[in-house]
Amino acid sequence: MAKTKYIFVTGGVVSSLGKGIISSSVGKLLQARGYNVTIQKFDPYINIDPGTLNPYEHGECYVTVDGMETDLDLGHYERFTGIQTTKANSLTTGRIYKAVIDKERRGDYLGKTIQVVPHITDEIKRNVKLLGQKYHYDFVITEIGGTIGDIESAPFMEAIRQLKWELGKNALNLHLTYVPYLHAAGELKTKPTQHSVKELQSVGIQPDILVLRTEKHLPDQMRKKVAAFCNVDLDCVIQSEDLPSIYEVPVNMQKQGLDTAILRKVGEPIGETPSLGPWRAFLERRNRATEEVKIGIVGKYDLQDAYKSIREALSQAGTYNDHKTVITFINSEHITEENVAEKLAGQDGIMICPGFGQRGIEGKIIAAHYTRTHNIPTFGICLGMQMMVIEFARNVLGYADANSREIDEKTPHNVIDIMEEQKNITNMGGTMRLGAYECVLKQDSRVMNIYKQEYIQERHRHRYEFNNEYLQEFERHGMMCVGRNPESDLVEIVEIPGLKWYIGTQFHPEYQSTVLKPHPLFVDFVKNAIDNKKK
Repeated sequence: MAKTKYIFVTGGVVSSLGKGIISSSVGKLLQARGYNVTIQKFDPYINIDPGTLNPYEHGECYVTVDGMETDLDLGHYERFTGIQTTKANSLTTGRIYKAVIDKERRGDYLGKTIQVVPHITDEIKRNVKLLGQKYHYDFVITEIGGTIGDIESAPFMEAIRQLKWELGKNALNLHLTYVPYLHAAGELKTKPTQHSVKELQSVGIQPDILVLRTEKHLPDQMRKKVAAFCNVDLDCVIQSEDLPSIYEVPVNMQKQGLDTAILRKVGEPIGETPSLGPWRAFLERRNRATEEVKIGIVGKYDLQDAYKSIREALSQAGTYNDHKTVITFINSEHITEENVAEKLAGQDGIMICPGFGQRGIEGKIIAAHYTRTHNIPTFGICLGMQMMVIEFARNVLGYADANSREIDEKTPHNVIDIMEEQKNITNMGGTMRLGAYECVLKQDSRVMNIYKQEYIQERHRHRYEFNNEYLQEFERHGMMCVGRNPESDLVEIVEIPGLKWYIGTQFHPEYQSTVLKPHPLFVDFVKNAIDNKKK
């Protein structure tokens, strides 16, 4: 393809309509046609990145291979397309303004007055086109967070308007809106969509394609009405009904010709419709899996999006084990020695979740103790692994006061300690050990048998680590340190070989689990949870 094509995905009426899923689906469909595709997310908030945001505010913080803390939608992009995103795939208003201010401080603007137009909009445009120019993608899909009409997103909308004008047929706007169903009247209403498009047109952007989110099927007459009122071709008015799974969306979009409409709009040959064979095989397997495996996730954030990648990785692992994963959230703040058996009852496996801070810590330690002593398959990630280590130190090594320096700075048995390079850091944002690091697995360990390779690379997000001064003592008593970073000698994985499945990882394997390539640790964990259920 001679020139990169740009697709701008915007949203109207309300937020949380699923722009990330639509962007991911478009990426998947174009990829299936042989195009080289990437997806980026522009968030209009002024934070530099989501790394310092509370998960209740913004859901999980997703980490790219190059160590950028990003929005959870990048997880969807990777799960759907299998591409690896980088810091170039995620931008916030904060980063845009910081880049412009840094240039101004250096004198790059030669004394000019710095304004939203052209300086902020030019910086946005530069970042939109960067991926196409530097990496020569065929399609760059850019999702704009928020909703049309938000004050924060105005500079992004102006940048899109300019780019559409400059790029001509090489750019198009896909606008996602909502068609509500009024139960009292028994009617679907298109007026919110009309108003949303009018708002978009008022800033100089004419949508090329409309995707209508709806709970009920839209009759053709209603699609024709929307097309006529919004100046959009009928074949470019696509409906996105509620579906049993987000993974059904690409197939539904393809059935309605969304990829065909995009190619026609940008002047590309249509060609044959791809079969999406492996994707459909995954969906068929998922739909056939009716037997359940129950996984309890022990954490402190009572919000689905806070553990989004973990939930999706567990769900995918269930499918590849021909089971439906049923996930129960168990709030670690409410777990005590007295009620732990009741709280974890009925679960085939337990996931001890990552997190930060003191809240809910003791509940995670109690849960780890219960699952270890009752031989229940247990998977701890990041802070979850550290809680497994602390529990073992307290109840097996006999250090009743063992703790992490994060929780108790004065603990005499700091089995989890702050990393050396983190000791003098004062800034919170973007300063942790972030991104992909090497890990060497121990021969004949369980994880080596799971990964089936000695050298792996996984993504991290932490400041604290296993204290190697205690390593020999842990191993003497049965908790083995089976994954180490070859450069720093940091312990990345612990396991107890004598138990059914008791593994903790300092890294976040959930970030690398995709629809067509599920993570081996999750697949094996769920397999063992199923075996545990049968026994």
